[in-house]
Amino acid sequence: MDDIHKLNGTHIDILKEIGNIGAGNAATALSKLLNKKIEMAVPHVQIAAFDEIMELIGGAEQVVACIYLRIEGDAPGNMFFVLSLEQAERFIRQMTGDETFSFHEHPTELGQSALQELGNILAGSYLSALADFTQLALYPSVPMLTVDMIGAILQYGLLELSRVGDYAILIDTAVYDERRPEDSVNGHFFLLPDPDSFISIFRSLGVELP
Repeated sequence: MDDIHKLNGTHIDILKEIGNIGAGNAATALSKLLNKKIEMAVPHVQIAAFDEIMELIGGAEQVVACIYLRIEGDAPGNMFFVLSLEQAERFIRQMTGDETFSFHEHPTELGQSALQELGNILAGSYLSALADFTQLALYPSVPMLTVDMIGAILQYGLLELSRVGDYAILIDTAVYDERRPEDSVNGHFFLLPDPDSFISIFRSLGVELP
């Protein structure tokens, strides 16, 4: 898809605006869930080649916590929300109040459910914002949580597809308590549209990628 180079700063700005709207919606939902003011920021958005994704996270053997889901509808694809284990543990401790939570020592079901709920809220919020901008119908599957090397996660998540797109939309995400912004939880959202879906998404934003 060489025509990806037709994308310019304006199109990236549109993606960032979608990310910001999704982050705002997610922050509202998290604030209600946790009964405290949660803020979210989208410091960076980019289009990344598929083979760059693992390097952006620290290499194929980097162990991460990942919430994965499949998107169906007008633009099918895959979505991954990836956190380092340290960042995932920080969020779970903040959300559950369990300061001893660790993925290395018998992680609790409550803690894992909390992280899965974060992924569920973020995915729903981002997809709603993307659907509103593009007027495409997008439906997320039930998210799955896994802890493994990022290379293994991506291979498993994409295994059933006969082909995947060459590019992913990357949305960096920071979640933090308004009273403690220095304790932000930072993660990466990867939207990997199927090849035809990438064309559909950008066509709906006024960019032709034949």
